[in-house]
Amino acid sequence: MLGKILKTLFLTGVVFQGSYAQNTDLYKSDVWVADQGDGTYKNPILHADYSDPDVVRVGNDYYMTASSFNCAPGLPVLHSKDMVNWELINYALREQIPVDHFKIPQHGNGVWAPSIRYHNNEIYIYWGDPDFGIYMVKTKDPFGKWDEPVLVMEAKGAIDPSPLWDDNGKAYLVHAWAGSRAGVKSLLTVHEMNSEGTKILDKGKHVFDGHDANPTVEGAKFYKRNGYYYIFAPAGGVATGWQLVLRSKDIFGPYEEKVVLEQGSTKINGPHQGAWVETPAGVSWFYHFQDVDAYGRIVHLQPMSWKNNWPVMGEDYDGNGVGEPVTKHKKPIVGETYPMVSPIETDEFSTDKLGLQWQWQANPNVLWSVQLRNTDYLRLFCRKVPEGSRNLWMVPNLLLQKFPANNFSATTKVKLFPEEAISGKSSGLIIMGMDYATLTIASDKDGFFIAQTEALEAINGNDEKIITKARIKSNQIYFKVTVRTPDATCRFSYSESGKKFKQIGKPFKAQPGKWIGAKVGLFSISTQKAKRGGYADFDWFRISE
Repeated sequence: MLGKILKTLFLTGVVFQGSYAQNTDLYKSDVWVADQGDGTYKNPILHADYSDPDVVRVGNDYYMTASSFNCAPGLPVLHSKDMVNWELINYALREQIPVDHFKIPQHGNGVWAPSIRYHNNEIYIYWGDPDFGIYMVKTKDPFGKWDEPVLVMEAKGAIDPSPLWDDNGKAYLVHAWAGSRAGVKSLLTVHEMNSEGTKILDKGKHVFDGHDANPTVEGAKFYKRNGYYYIFAPAGGVATGWQLVLRSKDIFGPYEEKVVLEQGSTKINGPHQGAWVETPAGVSWFYHFQDVDAYGRIVHLQPMSWKNNWPVMGEDYDGNGVGEPVTKHKKPIVGETYPMVSPIETDEFSTDKLGLQWQWQANPNVLWSVQLRNTDYLRLFCRKVPEGSRNLWMVPNLLLQKFPANNFSATTKVKLFPEEAISGKSSGLIIMGMDYATLTIASDKDGFFIAQTEALEAINGNDEKIITKARIKSNQIYFKVTVRTPDATCRFSYSESGKKFKQIGKPFKAQPGKWIGAKVGLFSISTQKAKRGGYADFDWFRISE
């Protein structure tokens, strides 16, 4: 009986397992909070790489998902009560699929541009894997376990899907194409699906060709309003494009087109690809991303209204009829005031589970790490790097999280236990991207030492090089990296006492990964030649100003 009551309450939007009423330990970032505390917010609302965001409202609750590419777990699920303050609550994919394929890093592959929808008392997420096809996963409880994924459409190059359940009970799916796999891009295609949303029923019909004026049209989102079918779709490229909206009285077209959001006179480049969401009172808002290089694709929120059945986004500063992004605005009116909350960043490693902020570079192996209930540290085992590795680009057991702001510091305390091997085992702090840099603790016959290293063009297999080394007295060390805008310059420092830090090496400019922003995190590795064994214990990982 209790289960039925809770289920009913969830479906009506009254209570959730992770609701603010039950969560008394909300996390508030030290480095970026969008809520200004005076009824306004500043953009971005999430200064982190939640790429290709999509949002759905269920009752009085809002849920966001985003691209996760090769990282595991995948498909992050965030929750908000007021559209501005967001908490990371779950992942819809515990492992990337196909599981065996993603046991090694597949940089830039995997989960592309998902859409999240509420239908028939369940939350659905659709996404395209450019190499395998379009998948769907669903749940009745976004805070709990999600169902096993379903392959809705097997295809090479089909990406960015979005479903629509029509008033007559029929179901449809719109998607784009990746030129790198399909050989053609800038096309949007609509299919009919079965009513369960688990399988397409036809070969599809192209409904829009962007080659003439809207190149790289993709990221489609399907909606229906006032008898019109709408496809919201970005065009013009990730960092330089605009938000296009298409509309038609017939789901298969022809579609009229209108640019509704552009950079214009603002500093917000490429404002596009996101979600139209209505409050319970029917007020419209639009989420989109902005590509800021090493900081990733960060999330903005724009006011939105309707004029002549076309959406109006942001503010039309120059009077050309096209909206431009706002930097500050009044918060959405949702009927109540809720506490400030942020996606978690710091981890004290005080439980027996990894925090939700962490992702691996491939599907995880249970033997990469351990957290026991009677300990307060994370143990990462010194796993051998893949044979032939010249750097860490293809190492799967890097434990990473998103950059959380334009200015921040990450600090950790680590102890290295090489066990039988005198040398060949190393651990530490890493800034990861197509170039990367580390602050590493290792050992040799003379004892323990630290080193700053970097690998430029790691993506191309270039060697990791030692910039500088320093001897330390024991196997315990405190590491810190400070990241500063405008170009994500990183400075490493260390301390043997944990009180006074000393800079080491030279500045490093963080670089994005493949379709993602740079990441910060931890690693523990072994050379191929070293004997097995060895591990590092990390007491905590803290994000601060």
